Amino acid sequence: MASWFYASEGKQQGPFPEGQFRDLIARGIVRPDTLVWTEGMAGWQKAAEIPGLIGGGAAPPMMPAGGPPMMGSGGYAGAGSGSSLAVDFDILEFTWRSIVLLVGLIFVIPAPWVFVWYTKWIVSCVNVPGRPNLSFTGDAMTLVPWYFGFIVLAIALGLIGSDILSNLLFIAQIGLYWLLIKWMVANLASNGQPLGLSFTGSIWAYIGWNLLFAISIITIIGWAWVAAAQMRWFCRSVEGTRREVVFKGSGLDILWRGIVAAILCSLIIPIPWVYRWIMNWFASQTELVPRGSLGA
Repeated sequence: MASWFYASEGKQQGPFPEGQFRDLIARGIVRPDTLVWTEGMAGWQKAAEIPGLIGGGAAPPMMPAGGPPMMGSGGYAGAGSGSSLAVDFDILEFTWRSIVLLVGLIFVIPAPWVFVWYTKWIVSCVNVPGRPNLSFTGDAMTLVPWYFGFIVLAIALGLIGSDILSNLLFIAQIGLYWLLIKWMVANLASNGQPLGLSFTGSIWAYIGWNLLFAISIITIIGWAWVAAAQMRWFCRSVEGTRREVVFKGSGLDILWRGIVAAILCSLIIPIPWVYRWIMNWFASQTELVPRGSLGA
């Protein structure tokens, strides 16, 4: 959860955990005109201007950097410093939810609804610095035309039985995954307020990355470096945030973790723990840094 600061009589107060800070709001200590700050904000802003904090409202125009708290209180330590994401979930809850998801996918028809239900849960387990209570607001009915349309197309092309058409079906599948990514990114929210994010990577670039990954499998180990490069491309393609999303993991990191994960998953029982370990690592390598700091 986010830690908050507020200004009182020209002095910085805090940090306060999210719950305690909202209690200060309820008691009137933090008022709509009180200047507040939390990690991820470019500068101090009035509490009433922060969407979802006091009465909602549109996001305010960004202020120049330099306003965050001074005394090492969680502001940016330097132009290039960043804040990593984190993921945490209960193993038992992950297990039963994953089983339900698998069953839903096997029965085909419930897949869109089960997928959205699962996505809403897993997104809520992600901690983004400065963006408390992350959530997913997508509706399963959006997926229905894409999903069932693709199934009908696959059946039709399967009856025709052409290798060329099979390749076209593979390309169409990648295109649907690209649309899915754009839809998921656009439906992320924080404290009930849409984040206004968008995925701007082109469909041709996405197809190219997937084809390159498929080819890299031949090299046995090269896929890991392709995966790392694709992750960096994906992060660069997320727009609409005042901070840049940066993936810092290397191909070697992905390779040895992938090998360990494959060995452990072959034992079946460790799968939930392995999944959480891998997700936590990817999250820890995904940072939010001030825009422009990478080129400084």
